Amino acid sequence: MSRLSTIHPEDAMGKQRELLDTVQVQLGRVPNMFRTMAQSPAVLEGYLALNRALAGGMLGARMRQQLAIATAQANECTYCLSAHTAIGKQVGLTPDEAAAARDGSATNPRTDAALKFARLVLERRGDVADEDVAAIRRAGFTEGEVAEIIAHVALNIFTNYFNKAADVEVDFPKVSLATEAMAGKR
Repeated sequence: MSRLSTIHPEDAMGKQRELLDTVQVQLGRVPNMFRTMAQSPAVLEGYLALNRALAGGMLGARMRQQLAIATAQANECTYCLSAHTAIGKQVGLTPDEAAAARDGSATNPRTDAALKFARLVLERRGDVADEDVAAIRRAGFTEGEVAEIIAHVALNIFTNYFNKAADVEVDFPKVSLATEAMAGKR
């Protein structure tokens, strides 16, 4: 059971109702993370605003999901790993691509560079070296795309920490954090 209660859309009032209705329209349902974030409309509104802005950015949906999967695995967030694996499938990620993303890698060299850079940002808490930024640029990323990779890591850290701290109940097909399944993919 979640440490913070969920708001059921039919019981929501005011700003909570407005935000949950927006999620319902966009996703066709209201997952538990949004129902829990709705305890503070400011939290939910902030998440939705940054997520919406980044969705309109330069990085494609597949790469955004791979970044989210890599971050969720590194932060050991079952909720986000499950959610982004399911969403990744919807945007065309294969099971092998999702498994590789968990490991911070990809067969596509450009995506691989993005995931490796994202993992450095995450592991070093943003304290990347000049040569790390030079490497991502050599992989063909613009400064704007590098900024978006960093922003996606930050957004996913927020949701990872939120879901773990609140112990939000997973309402996607559950993906285990166990690494045995990935061992053969390395």
